[in-house]
Amino acid sequence: MREEVFTLAEVREGRIHPVSFELLAWGRTLADKLATNLSAIVLGDDLEDQLEELIFYGADTVEFFKHPELDVFNIENYSEVLVPFIREIMPDILLAGATTTGRTFMPYLAGKLKTGLTADCTSLDIEEDTGLLLQTRPAIGGNVLATIKTPKYRPQMATVRPKGRKPLPRDDDREGKITIHSVDNNFSPRVRRIGFTKRENEISLVDAEIVISGGKGLKEPKNFSLLFDIAKDLNGAVGASRSAVDMGWVSYPHQVGLSGKTVNPKLYIACGISGAVQHLAGMLNSENIIAINKDPDAPIFQVANLGIVGDVLEILPLLKKMLQEKLKRNV
Repeated sequence: MREEVFTLAEVREGRIHPVSFELLAWGRTLADKLATNLSAIVLGDDLEDQLEELIFYGADTVEFFKHPELDVFNIENYSEVLVPFIREIMPDILLAGATTTGRTFMPYLAGKLKTGLTADCTSLDIEEDTGLLLQTRPAIGGNVLATIKTPKYRPQMATVRPKGRKPLPRDDDREGKITIHSVDNNFSPRVRRIGFTKRENEISLVDAEIVISGGKGLKEPKNFSLLFDIAKDLNGAVGASRSAVDMGWVSYPHQVGLSGKTVNPKLYIACGISGAVQHLAGMLNSENIIAINKDPDAPIFQVANLGIVGDVLEILPLLKKMLQEKLKRNV
């Protein structure tokens, strides 16, 4: 077994995805505490000109598996390449993003390797006495945080939420080792992707630079239309508190918090959200936070850069009107 920390980089449409650099920030902390090496695994084709970026963002080594069939994520092809590699080196820790790829591939890989996996972690650390990976994630509907260990099996595997940590500062003076593995497998997966159609004019909540979220202070579901109108004018996305989702005012993909998505946009606008700790955990890393709430003692104001005490249903129509007037002037 190699006492190393490995991360699984993601490639989308021929580019290394930003979540790969976030993973290196998580891995760098763990590797430094263990005084060991941090490696990034990449699967794809024609990515040689991008691999050094992983070194600049914290990796010590990069393991690149090159084959045209690896250019698009396929769970069987990925497994065929990585299972023997990981069995041979048996790293101490393997991390991936809690993305569609990570949530699909990591359980499959853990089953093949006969080891444990903790999904959707919000915190990772190293236990001082044992050197074990401490994997913390929400449990019981997000009401508690459970810390999980994998003492007997390797690698210790975990997925972490995108936007849970910012990438380390890029350092183009860093040096590392890049190994290119030319894969000669004759892949014959049972499933093949025959096409891919992107949703037009839709901004991902996780990737949005501006997020405007609503809670119980919006009073009723129809008032979420104000948020969607404002988000469109701001080129942003709409989020929601768990209570708003639980009441059926908006669908689950909009939920921000421990049991929803983690975001860190340039601007987060919390509308009628009190600021429960579960919600704060999903947006606390936002660069700027504006809170609108009629309760001056609402916990959300403790983390806000700008707090507006008032009725959100009086303030949002004014904001919508101002934005639309500004857009008209700029036409």
